[in-house]
Amino acid sequence: MWKVSHYREQLRKTKPIDQLGTFFTRSARLVLLFLGQKLPLSYLNLTALGLLPGFDTANIHQITLRCLFRWWYCSVAVDRAFKQSDQPCSPYIHLGIFLPAPINSMEVYICLASGSSCSYQQLRVLMAKSHETTSRKPPGLRLFKGAKALRNYQTLVLVLTFLAYTCFHMTRKITSIVKSELDPQTKVGSAWGRLHTRNSLNIGWSPFNTADGSTLLGEIDVAFLAVYSLGMFFAGHLGDRMDLRIVLTIGMISTAIFTALFGAGYWLNIHNFYYFLVFQMIAGLFQSSGWPSVVAVVGNWFGKSKRGLIMGIWNAHTSIGNISGSLLAASLLKFGWGWSFAIPSIIMALAGLVVFFFLPVSPDVMEIDIDDGEVNSDKDTAKEPLLEPGQEVKHKAIGFLEAWRIPGVAPFALCLFFSKLVAYTFLYWLPFYISHTPIGNEYLSDAMAGSLSTVFDVGGVLGGVLAGHISDRLNARAITAASFMYCAIPALFLYRTYGSMSMMSNICLMFITGMFVNGPYALITTAVSADLGTHSSLNGNSRALATVTAIIDGTGSVGAAIGPLLTGYISTESWSAVFTMLMAAALLAGLLLTHLVCAELRGKLSSNVSKVVANAQTTCSDQV
Repeated sequence: MWKVSHYREQLRKTKPIDQLGTFFTRSARLVLLFLGQKLPLSYLNLTALGLLPGFDTANIHQITLRCLFRWWYCSVAVDRAFKQSDQPCSPYIHLGIFLPAPINSMEVYICLASGSSCSYQQLRVLMAKSHETTSRKPPGLRLFKGAKALRNYQTLVLVLTFLAYTCFHMTRKITSIVKSELDPQTKVGSAWGRLHTRNSLNIGWSPFNTADGSTLLGEIDVAFLAVYSLGMFFAGHLGDRMDLRIVLTIGMISTAIFTALFGAGYWLNIHNFYYFLVFQMIAGLFQSSGWPSVVAVVGNWFGKSKRGLIMGIWNAHTSIGNISGSLLAASLLKFGWGWSFAIPSIIMALAGLVVFFFLPVSPDVMEIDIDDGEVNSDKDTAKEPLLEPGQEVKHKAIGFLEAWRIPGVAPFALCLFFSKLVAYTFLYWLPFYISHTPIGNEYLSDAMAGSLSTVFDVGGVLGGVLAGHISDRLNARAITAASFMYCAIPALFLYRTYGSMSMMSNICLMFITGMFVNGPYALITTAVSADLGTHSSLNGNSRALATVTAIIDGTGSVGAAIGPLLTGYISTESWSAVFTMLMAAALLAGLLLTHLVCAELRGKLSSNVSKVVANAQTTCSDQV
């Protein structure tokens, strides 16, 4: 056994990081191994690298990993421990054993049991692949010290993540409202294919006011969503390895910037199609950081018992964002369509700053114990060992292909492909459809059509809450999602057939359609993703949440890109064909869950049979 005092005396004689070679022999071997061998990024096994066979922890209380603000270095400092007494916790003496490593770790504290022995073979220190090692307390919350109730943090997390994703959807909804302003005329499907022109027609905005204007708008939508779906997979991978608060903040502010640049084309008098295409694609890339981040943060703070209901209510941010984006953009159209992009972008940038200063990523970052709901003080944390000899502290982040193999991920991801195809077709084309379809033999203005389209999102709020609550009560996510998708088919048919009869019939049928279309979409992207990200097959590894969420929503986003694109082409000929496509997609979404539905039904049946048998046995024993 090597004594800590031996290393303390050796290292006090050395200089900082520029003279790594002057360390003792074992440290030099360590440096060579780092330089000459590719190592797993998930954790650092110090024995495997040849540092020490073991050490006596009698004088060791805490091991600290501290960032040197350089991408390729971190330091491991072994600190002396003070006896547990009435004395306050004194400053630690850092010894400065510097290790070059491919990480950018922030700061980690791992306590060892005082007086026990622990080899480095047993101590596997996770580096930069967990939120605990890469996240810090938000600057705004560092001002509040002392014990805080768990419920306060959970409420703060729900409010801030709700605000964040409301802003994401608010900026995403703008283009659907502005479409009618950019392309004020279009071919309406009829037996003669006549060119119908609405009342109070403006001249539009080149190049979107040409004969193929709706096609160009559809191409912008698909470009945005294609980049969004591609970025989703990388965002989930990144979210499991970096501070989610930073990822979310960068995504929000960058989205605000590029959304505003799209609208700047109005004041700069830009009519180049590729200007709008490029900035919309970049905005889509940064938009992809939002969903995996907010779901992972909420999943860190809430268990499974009420996850469906909580996330069903919380997922109302999607519809609230759509509603606020529609109303805000529609109200600003009279000042010029550029303002419909500028004002929401400013709001989103400000919300991003709020997230940066106040969002707590996980209970561990806030030093809170989920079990009793109270924050441990720094002194208590220092006294209680967090790591017993031989105990593994963390799990490595899950791989992309490994996440696909989690039971249920593939069918739910494919189901969401078709579910989002339907939902995003309404998201991007419903205001356009309303303004170009007579309701009660009258055409509505662009602003009125945008306001009316919010009824669909109001129905979506109720659908998300109902789907979450029902799935919690039945403990059957697949049955609930499939049932809603099947109910969406007749709702779509009725809305297309009878929605144009009167304003009242349009509102009622649009509300019902939104409820059944957005219900399963909300359920799968929230509660189902969180459940699968903490699946039992992961053996307690909670570091798959952002990756699984990204896989499911990323796959769904591919469908979200295809739906609006096809609608852009098909709608120039026939809106009835568009609704036929949507009904077929809803049917396929339900069918893809058939295997999981059957499994849940078998589980329910066997559970009921077991209860009946148990009750019968109890009755017989009582009679005897």
